[in-house]
Amino acid sequence: MAREPWPEPTVEGSAAIAGHSMYYRICGDPNAPATVLCIHGGPGATHDYLRPLADLARSGYRVVFFDQLGCGRSTRITDTALFTVEHHLSEVDALRRSLDLGRVHLFGSSYGGALALRYAIDHPAAVRSVVTAGGLASIPLTVAEERKWIDELPASVRATLRRGEEEGDFDSPEYRAAMMEFYRRHVCRLPVWPEEVQYSFDQMSEPVYRYMNGPNEFTIVGTIRDLDFSDRLREIRAPTLVTGGRYDEVSPTVARAIAARVPNAELAIFNASSHMPFWEERALYLARVTEFLRRADAARSLRPPL
Repeated sequence: MAREPWPEPTVEGSAAIAGHSMYYRICGDPNAPATVLCIHGGPGATHDYLRPLADLARSGYRVVFFDQLGCGRSTRITDTALFTVEHHLSEVDALRRSLDLGRVHLFGSSYGGALALRYAIDHPAAVRSVVTAGGLASIPLTVAEERKWIDELPASVRATLRRGEEEGDFDSPEYRAAMMEFYRRHVCRLPVWPEEVQYSFDQMSEPVYRYMNGPNEFTIVGTIRDLDFSDRLREIRAPTLVTGGRYDEVSPTVARAIAARVPNAELAIFNASSHMPFWEERALYLARVTEFLRRADAARSLRPPL
């Protein structure tokens, strides 16, 4: 599946963030009345796999993507002191201010969903709304749900995964083939992965991913392994749409737990999707997000930039 062109106008650039260069891509009318700031996951991926969100530019939104420091086209830093949730939150805020985006709609995918939720808690005046896709607020709950998915894999696949974990060998061809069986079911169910999705996986920053997450999506043994701010979700005041897929590695149980805690949150589970409903059910997904954003804009008039 060939890579899609980005909608015009599209502007690429870099911003000086924390003494480093952060890559960004802006799609849509630069004078659009509202901005969607998209936060990628990983931690350690690139923004490319979020390409379908650029279609929101055709609905009148300015859509901003970026690569976190250490990732993609941004400076490939290796200082682990900067590989923290707190620093990633500061990067979001610094970029928002550097580009003079004002109050934004936040879209966060996977780990980026956790950042979007936390940012809305810490910076309520900067956020118009929040949309998460396969987002999370509790790593322990997420891992417990992933293990349930693993229990449904074929016995031979489960045995290979178990053997790799016992031996600490996560890179053997046999283990990686078994890992991909999980990914094909619970990360992206399309028979051929879009080029942008494959690119983000191929370009995953190993220093960031291994340090913060671990060797793969369901073996989270890095520094975020105990992340859990579920008890703070009640502090979010921005309109919030929690989305996910029926087969999502970050399971619908996780999505429901978030939606139950965020005041007046909406929940949308896409029945033919896993972790990337914006690809797997693209038209339906973008229609739902667009409708939500328009209601959020109508409910609260735009304010001057912060």
